[in-house]
Amino acid sequence: MEQQVLQLLAATLEPAPETRTNAERHLEQLYTNDAFPICLISIASHNSVEPPLRQAALLVLKTFVLRTWSQSLEEFQPGITISDATKDQVRQSLLALATSGDQERKVISASSYVVSKIASVDFPEQWPSLLPTLLQLIPRSHENQLHGVLVVLGNLVEDGFDEEQFGTSAVELVKCIYDVATDEGKTLTSRALAISIFRACWDTMELMYQTDKASVRQFMQEASDAWTPFFVNVLKIPLPRIPTDEQQDEAGPGSWRGVVALKTQVVKALDKIHRLFPHLLSQHTLSLFSTVWESLQAHVGPYVTLYVTDNQQGRLEDADRLPYTLDFLVIEELDYLQTLFGSLTVKRELDAQLTPEKISNGALEGTWIAQIMAILVGYSQITQEDEGLWNFDVNVFLSEETSETANYSPRNACSLLVQKLTKWPVLESLLAYTKTTFEGAPESNARAKEAALFVLKQILDELDSCSAEVNPNLARAYLEYIGLAMRDDDEFLRARGYISAARLTTISSAGLLDIVPEYAQQTLSIIDQDASDVVKVSCIRSLQEYLKTLPSSRAREFQVQTVAAISNFLSSQDLSELKDSEDLLDTLVETLRDAIMADPSLCLEHPALDVLFTMASYGASSFQTTMLVNEAFESITSSMAAKGPEAYSQLCAKVLPTLTGALDVGDMTSENTLSDMAVSLLSSLAEHGLKPLPQSFVATVMPKLYRLLFSSNDFSLNQSATVTIRHLLSRDPDQVFSWQDPATGKGGLEIVLLIIDRLLGPNVDDASAAEVGGLAVELVEKAGADRLGPYLMQLLRIVAVRLSTAEHASFIQNLVLVFARLALTNAKEVLDFLAQVHIEGGAGGTGLEVVLRKWLEHSVHFSGYDAIRQNIIALTNIYKLHDDRLANIRVQGDLMADNSSRIKTRSQSKRTPDRYSIIPVPLKLTKVLISELSNPLTPSTPGLMQNKLSGDSDDEDGEWEDEPNLVDLGNPKTTADLMAYADEAKWNGHQMDDDTQSYLIDFFKHASTEPDFQNLYHGLTDEEREKLHSMDNKQAAQ
Repeated sequence: MEQQVLQLLAATLEPAPETRTNAERHLEQLYTNDAFPICLISIASHNSVEPPLRQAALLVLKTFVLRTWSQSLEEFQPGITISDATKDQVRQSLLALATSGDQERKVISASSYVVSKIASVDFPEQWPSLLPTLLQLIPRSHENQLHGVLVVLGNLVEDGFDEEQFGTSAVELVKCIYDVATDEGKTLTSRALAISIFRACWDTMELMYQTDKASVRQFMQEASDAWTPFFVNVLKIPLPRIPTDEQQDEAGPGSWRGVVALKTQVVKALDKIHRLFPHLLSQHTLSLFSTVWESLQAHVGPYVTLYVTDNQQGRLEDADRLPYTLDFLVIEELDYLQTLFGSLTVKRELDAQLTPEKISNGALEGTWIAQIMAILVGYSQITQEDEGLWNFDVNVFLSEETSETANYSPRNACSLLVQKLTKWPVLESLLAYTKTTFEGAPESNARAKEAALFVLKQILDELDSCSAEVNPNLARAYLEYIGLAMRDDDEFLRARGYISAARLTTISSAGLLDIVPEYAQQTLSIIDQDASDVVKVSCIRSLQEYLKTLPSSRAREFQVQTVAAISNFLSSQDLSELKDSEDLLDTLVETLRDAIMADPSLCLEHPALDVLFTMASYGASSFQTTMLVNEAFESITSSMAAKGPEAYSQLCAKVLPTLTGALDVGDMTSENTLSDMAVSLLSSLAEHGLKPLPQSFVATVMPKLYRLLFSSNDFSLNQSATVTIRHLLSRDPDQVFSWQDPATGKGGLEIVLLIIDRLLGPNVDDASAAEVGGLAVELVEKAGADRLGPYLMQLLRIVAVRLSTAEHASFIQNLVLVFARLALTNAKEVLDFLAQVHIEGGAGGTGLEVVLRKWLEHSVHFSGYDAIRQNIIALTNIYKLHDDRLANIRVQGDLMADNSSRIKTRSQSKRTPDRYSIIPVPLKLTKVLISELSNPLTPSTPGLMQNKLSGDSDDEDGEWEDEPNLVDLGNPKTTADLMAYADEAKWNGHQMDDDTQSYLIDFFKHASTEPDFQNLYHGLTDEEREKLHSMDNKQAAQ
C-alpha cells in the first residue's frame, strides 16, 4: 500500500491541476482503509523518502484527521468511522515521530500540529498518557528529540488544553520548561521555544483567573518571581558580532540568530504578562524599563548597519515560527517600552529626572528625553528594503505613510511610542536633535534627517489630536529645517519636507496660518515639476491639509489647479496598474474631494467630476475607494441640491450620461463592480434629489435598473439598484408611475411590481433581496390602495411567504417592517389579512403565525432609529388590540440555561443547539417590549454610553493608569481585531432615541393597570420584573 500512496503523494505535487485533483480524489477514497493513516505516518517517518513527500504525507494525514477523527472538530464530515485500535496506533506512532529528533524540522512541525489536533479532542480522556509522556521526555531528551517534544508541547498548550486540564499540570509543566529555558547547556532555539510555551500559558491562566482568583494569583506571582530575574539577565546579554552572509543561518551556541530569537521571546513574554497582569511585575518595573531602554540604545547601531546602510533581509522566522532577525526584536522592545510607559512608577521616575534642579542650565541634552529622541529617530530611518519597495511602487509608500499596512515595522512602532511621550517637552528635545542632524557632523545623512522630520510629524499629529498648543517660536525654528528638506536632492527627504510643512503650518496654535496659501501654492507647483512620484503623491496628499485649513474663499482659488494637477498626474501613470494601487487611488480621491468641496458649484465648469469618475472606474473593485467616491459624490449632490432645482438639474445633466454609460460598459464587460459603483452613485443622486426630479430622470435611469435587476445575481448590485428605485419613488412617484418602458410597453407601476415579485421569488437569495422590503413599503405608501387595487393583497402575501424562509437578520428586518409600517395605522387590518393567508412548507401555517414568529424572534436585533421606533409603536398597537387569536400562537421564549460553564464552540453548538421555552405571543410581545427599555443607569442617547470596560474590580492594578484599558485605534493589532467585527457591528447597533424610550415608558405605565397585563406579569423573569420596577422608581424620583 505504501508504494501506491507514495505515487499518489508524488502526483499531488505535480504542477498539472488535473493530475493533482485525480490524486487527491484517489487518496480520499482510501479513507475507509484502517491501514491508510498508519501508512502515511510510516512514509513520513522514513528518512529515505524525499522531504517534500514526507511533508505531503503529513498534510494528507492532517486533512484525514480533521475530517474523520471526531465530530468535535469543525471540519468533521460524517460517514467514516475509525476504529479505536487504529486511533490508538495513530496516536502512538505520530507522537513517536514528532518526538523522534528527526533532522527535518518541517516534518517535526507538521507532525506535532496533527498531534495537537488529535489532543484537542482526545486529551485527557482517550489519551491520558500524552502530557505525562512529554514531561518525562523533556529532562532526558537529547537536543534534536527535545526540540520535537517542545514543539508538540507548545501546540498542546496553545490548542489542546482547557482550563481544567492546564490547572492539574500547570506546576509541573512550568517547572519543566523553566529548567529548559535556564539551562545554558541547551541550544538557544530550544530555550526560546520553552519561553514561547511559557508565554502561551498566560492566555490559559487569564481564563482560570476569572474563576479561581486566589490560587491562580498565587501561582502566577510565584511563576513571575522565578522567571523575571532570568528574563532580565537574558535582556542584558549583548548581541554577538554582526554575522557575515555566510554566518547568517548558523544556529549554534552564542550565534547571532539564537541570541536574537531568545531575547525576542523574553520580551514577548514580559509584554504579555504586563498587559494581562501588570501588578505581578510591579516591583520589577523600573529594572525592566531601564534594561529594555539600554537594550534599545545598544541595538540602534547594529540595526542601522543591517537594514539602513546594508540591505539584510528582515522579518524572518524559522520552521517553528520563532522570529530570529533583529528587526523583530526591536519591534518587540519598542512595543514593550510603550507598555511600560503606562506605569505610574515609570512616569514618576521620568518626571523626577526632568526637574529643574536636575537639568543643567535648563537644557535637555543628556536627559532621558534626548536619549529617547535619538532612539526614535534611529529606528525610524528608511531601510534599504523600504526604499527599494517605495521606488518600485509608490502605493507601498502611501500605505506605510497612512499606517494602513500589515507590514508592521520599527518605524511604525516608533510612531505609536510617540503617543506616550507628548506630556513631556518632546518638541524642544527633538528640535535640538534635528538641529544637530541638519547642521552637525558631516556623517549626518538624508535618512537621519528624514527620520527626524518623520518623528516630528508623529508628535504634531498626537498634539493636534489632543488639542495641545504648539509654541510658535518652535514651529518657526522647525520650518527652517523643513525648508532645507524641501530643497534637498534626496527624494524621500524632499517628500518628507512637504508632508511636514503641511502638518506644521496648518496647526492653528503654531501661528503659521498666514503662510498656508504660500506653502499650498508651492506644493501645487511641485506636483508638475518634480520628477519623483514619491514627492508628487506626498504633495497631493499634503494638499488635503491645506484645503481643509484655508477659508472656503481662499480654498476655492486652488480648486482648478488641484483638479488639473491630479488630472496631469493620472495621465502620467499606467492606468492599467491603478486597479492594484488602492492607497494611491484613495489619496487622489480624497484630495479631489476636498478640492471640489471648497465650492461644489464650480465643478460643473471644469473636469473635476470626470476625473472623479475616471478614478471610480479603476477603483470600483476596492471597497475603500468605492466608499470614498460615494462619500465625495454624496457631498457634491447634497450641496448642489441645497442650491436649488436649477443647480441640481445642471448636475444631473452633467453626470447622468456618464453614469448610465458606465452601466452599459459594465453590462457589456460583465464588470459587476463597475455597475455597482455606477448604481451607488445614481442612488446618491436620487436620494438627494428635489421634488419633483428633473424631467426624463426616471426615463433615463429606470430601463437600466430594470435590466440589471432581472439579469444580475450580484447581491450588492441588486441591493443598490433596489434602493435607487425606492429613492425615485420617494422623490417623484408621479414621474415613476407615468413612465412607460419603451422596450416592453409596461408602465412604471407594473415594472416596480415585477421587480418586487422577482426579488421576493425563491431564486433570489436573502442578500440580493435585502432591500426589497423598503421598496415594497414605499410603493404601498406612494401608490395607495386605490392605484394598487388587487395587487396590494397579492404583494403582502408574497412578502409573508418570503419571510417564512428568510434567514439573514437584515432581510428579515426589511420584510417585517412592511407589516410594521402598515400596523402603525391599521394594526387590526394587518392581523385580519395575515390570518387569511396560508403558507406551505416546514415553517408554514397561517400568515399570522409565520409573520409573528419571525417578527418577535428577531425584533430585538433590529437596527436603525427609525426602524426601532416604528417596530416598537407597531408592536404596542398590536398589543392594544388584545386579539384572542394571538394567545393561541406559540413562539420561541427564553433561552433555557445550560449548566455547563464551558464556552461552546461552533461544532458543539451544532451537536447540542440552544433550547428555548415555548410561550404564547402576548407574553413574548411583552418580553420584547420590556427588553427595549433602557437600563436605569444606561442613557439611550448614543455617545452617552459608558466607556468603562468591564473588568476585574480588584484594586491590584492601581500602579497603572487607565490608559491600558482604552482602545488604541492606532495599534495595528487593535485595528485588525476591530475589523474582524465590522460586519457584525453593522447589525448589532441596537439603540433608540429618548422620545421612543419615553413612549415605551408611557405605554407600560398604562398597560400595567390592565387585567391582562397582570396575568402576563407572572410569566416574566425576575430581571424583566426588576426592569419594570426600576422604571417606576425612576418616574417616581422625577
